[in-house]
Amino acid sequence: MALKVAAFAGGVGGAKLADGLAHILPPDDLTVVVNTADDFEHLGLSISPDLDTITYTLAGIANPETGWGRRDESWNFLQTLEELGGPAWFHLGDHDLALHVERTRRLAEGESLTKVTAELARRLGARHTILPMSDERVRTYVDTDQGEMPFQEYFVLHRCKPQVRGFRFEGSRAAQPAPGVIEAIASADVVIFCPSNPWVSLDPILSIAAIANAVTTRPVVGISPIVGGKALRGPAAKMFHELGIEPSALSVADHFREHLKAFIIDIEDREFENPIQGLGLEVLVTDTVMNSSEDRTHLAQETLTLAASLRTSERAA
Repeated sequence: MALKVAAFAGGVGGAKLADGLAHILPPDDLTVVVNTADDFEHLGLSISPDLDTITYTLAGIANPETGWGRRDESWNFLQTLEELGGPAWFHLGDHDLALHVERTRRLAEGESLTKVTAELARRLGARHTILPMSDERVRTYVDTDQGEMPFQEYFVLHRCKPQVRGFRFEGSRAAQPAPGVIEAIASADVVIFCPSNPWVSLDPILSIAAIANAVTTRPVVGISPIVGGKALRGPAAKMFHELGIEPSALSVADHFREHLKAFIIDIEDREFENPIQGLGLEVLVTDTVMNSSEDRTHLAQETLTLAASLRTSERAA
């Protein structure tokens, strides 16, 4: 059964599932809407970490060991910068640096982030549509026991060590969705919340009111990024804990319950199947850990099969 999909993603986990979906769905049937609240300016460059991770992954050139950055990267620029006493805390590889320079040049000439992203993705070999959530500036700030700080400083410079108290998405109230985002949601048979950090990857996308409102018209399937009480990557579980919430698949489902129609959890979290059903959601229990390309495709196929069953149920009703 053919499905049109709008996938919301950020980070390595989101990129992995987007890659699995891209191996199954033709380019016209998949749009990946990407968090841009992690974007920041560094060394005079406009850097979009989540857009780059998604682009590199769908283009097949992502670093297989880290999941972010480019395969076969070199680090001459960064090493020289550090020797000169410059701020080398954010890792910029030589090939990666060229992308940031070109993005910055095009944005300075007046092109939109949407247009720049599409052109860079095309040149790198990504065939499916990748959209920033907005062309306008939205920035995640993390409230911590050491004060409020921009997300990249919390995440990279301080290595997620400060204790989290909350989040603020500067600019989200005024921001409009990027061109094509609302259309992609409206034409989708299903919206998929990829297994991305709920707090700093998916919440920023949903903080744009027009996107959140559009999602209410479509069935949404989410995949838990928490397995066995731990995040497969990144600080999501730490954030839940420090906010006074037990990190679990159930907590993630509850976090998004107003949007979700169905939720996918790992076999390790089978104990949460009935409690999540108690939230009014359909639940699929399967292997959600994506260690290989085959794992990505498997989870993507499971997600699409569940989405197809939701569409069949809606039509029958």
